[in-house]
Amino acid sequence: MKYNLTHLKELESEAIFVIREVAAQFENPALLFSGGKDSILCYHLAKKAFYPGKIPFPLVHVDTGHNFPETIEFRDRLVENDGVELIVGSVQKSIDEGKVVEETGFNASRNGLQTVTLLETIEENKFDACMGGARRDEEKARAKERFFSHRDEFGQWDPKNQRPELWNIFNGMKNMGENFRVFPISNWTEMDVWQYILAENIELPSLYFSHERDVFERDGVIYADGEFMNKKPEEKVEKRVVRFRTIGDMSCTGAVESPADNLEKIIEEVAATRTTERGTRADDKRSEAAMEDRKKQGYF
Repeated sequence: MKYNLTHLKELESEAIFVIREVAAQFENPALLFSGGKDSILCYHLAKKAFYPGKIPFPLVHVDTGHNFPETIEFRDRLVENDGVELIVGSVQKSIDEGKVVEETGFNASRNGLQTVTLLETIEENKFDACMGGARRDEEKARAKERFFSHRDEFGQWDPKNQRPELWNIFNGMKNMGENFRVFPISNWTEMDVWQYILAENIELPSLYFSHERDVFERDGVIYADGEFMNKKPEEKVEKRVVRFRTIGDMSCTGAVESPADNLEKIIEEVAATRTTERGTRADDKRSEAAMEDRKKQGYF
């Protein structure tokens, strides 16, 4: 009898092992859920890991208030259909309470503000491990992350406090008040994610597929027009056929012109592209070390 695993099945097994390890080692874990393809994939893997039981932890969404309507609609439908617990941290609430100051100007974004809201949500709910959909191939700050990423009592990342990961042994030991961020799909590439979504027939928000939308261009990035967008006088709104490779806030997420309206076409497109999916994220372009700085503050 032959027993050959495809690379996708190997990645799936590894991710499920990590998710089960989190449930075993930590008292109060959670799954960070943005409504993007990576967090949807993590949720799908978590369902598989504990089937036929329910997943033994809540979903946590940090709502900036500047999300795409399609993302929120998808999140709410998933929670209602599957009956999972959803905890929402509100950036608007943090602004109203004076804990963060909203940016002003044409390039204002709430993306950086969500770190404070995330850390507050973790502290309020006493989460000791938060799983997320970060992958090593996305960006250099994420490339050096381990599966288990230790954070101090302020939610900050310190390279000296990280644990060695020998073979498949994960060390979740921590002091009171500290927590871990855990990344089950660390070893997946963007292509792996799309191939797995196709193989498993996982539903995604419509934003990932080609559609006609009102957009405008700024500094080479195509932005969706919306109520949160501060446009310069010379920036003209026009209709284009676009899709989004990655989903964040409307104010910092760029689209790509694309005819890919199904998974097969998206996989063909990803195979041919020469830019990373986060190349369309304005928040990553603020400085050379933008993501590294936010990681140290506790962003992911």
